[in-house]
Amino acid sequence: MPFSLIPDYLFSDYREVTPAFLKKAGVTLLLSDLDFTLAPKSCRRPDQALRDWIAALSGENIQCMIVSNNRSGERVEEFCADLGIPYQGHAGKPSARGLQAAMKRAGAEREQTAMLGDKLLTDMLAANRAGVLALMVEPAGGAVTPWQKVLHALQAPFKAACRRKR
Repeated sequence: MPFSLIPDYLFSDYREVTPAFLKKAGVTLLLSDLDFTLAPKSCRRPDQALRDWIAALSGENIQCMIVSNNRSGERVEEFCADLGIPYQGHAGKPSARGLQAAMKRAGAEREQTAMLGDKLLTDMLAANRAGVLALMVEPAGGAVTPWQKVLHALQAPFKAACRRKR
């Protein structure tokens, strides 16, 4: 399992991860973090833009599944039910086991899978350890708390390394 915090691609927002981009990369399963990746943590329900994006993925036969570390599955379960997509809870990121369990449920191989997230120490490390395409976005709603601001500032060198490798 490789230990790398560097994402394969960096995007401003999940909407930049288009079905055409994923198809070109051979992705048929998109695993995604929820909090700060698809919506701010305070958001209880998906907005129309997210619903449209999920529908566009589905229209291109790209399955989407949430992979979450949330201790309480209630919000994730409600959010995913609204979107009509499955989720893998208690993922244990940065361990690869949650991603591997999600791939097994979906019947996808790692070469067909990408992980979308906003944090290096959980999402990108888990993606790299699982051997899937690592896609990073800036946090939805921005870094709000002082700790989030520090954490995201610490990610800057790794984001720069991602930009240099492309």
